[in-house]
Amino acid sequence: MGALTRYLEQGKKYDEELLYIELKSKSKKAFEYLYDNYSPALYGVILNVLRDEESSNDALQEVFVKIWNNFDSYDPLKSRLYTWMLNIARNHAIDKLRSKTTADRKDLKKDKDFVQTHGTQPEQFTDGIGLRKLIDHLDEDQKVVIDLLYFQGFTQVEAAEELNIPLGTVKSRVRIAIHKLRKYFV
Repeated sequence: MGALTRYLEQGKKYDEELLYIELKSKSKKAFEYLYDNYSPALYGVILNVLRDEESSNDALQEVFVKIWNNFDSYDPLKSRLYTWMLNIARNHAIDKLRSKTTADRKDLKKDKDFVQTHGTQPEQFTDGIGLRKLIDHLDEDQKVVIDLLYFQGFTQVEAAEELNIPLGTVKSRVRIAIHKLRKYFV
C-alpha cells in the first residue's frame, strides 16, 4: 500500500508533493486519484476549445495518456501540477481543432464549387480587407496587444506574460482597441 493510499484512507486531502512522488513512481492509484479529481476541470477546458462533447471526451482520454507518458517532464519548480496539466489539455485541444480545420479546408478544396477569394493565411485575409492599416490608428500599447493576439496567435494570458503586464491590462487594451476599430466597420 502506497503512502498516498494510506493518506487518502485517513480522509485527508492529498498533498501535491506526495502526489508528485507517487506519480513519479508510476503509482496507478495516484493516477486514478489524479483522473478522478482533475478530469472535470480539464474536460471543461477541452470542451471550451473543441465545442463538441464526443471529440472532447476523446481528447480528454488522450490528454491523460500524455500526462501518464510524459510525467517525467513535469517540473514542480516551474509550475503547479494543475497548471502543467491544464497547458497539456489546452494545447492538445488546440492541436485537434487545428487538424480538424485543416482537414475541413482540404475537403472544401476538393469540392468543385469551392471558390477561394483570399490567401489561406489569416494574415493575408486581414491584409486583404485592410485591417493592418486600421490598426495603425491605435495607440502603440493597444497595437502591440492586438498584434500578439490576432496576428501571432497568443492567448491573453500568454500576451500578458510576454509583455510582463497584468492580464487585466491586456483585456482592457483589447476592449479599448476593439471599441476604436468598430467605428471603421459601422
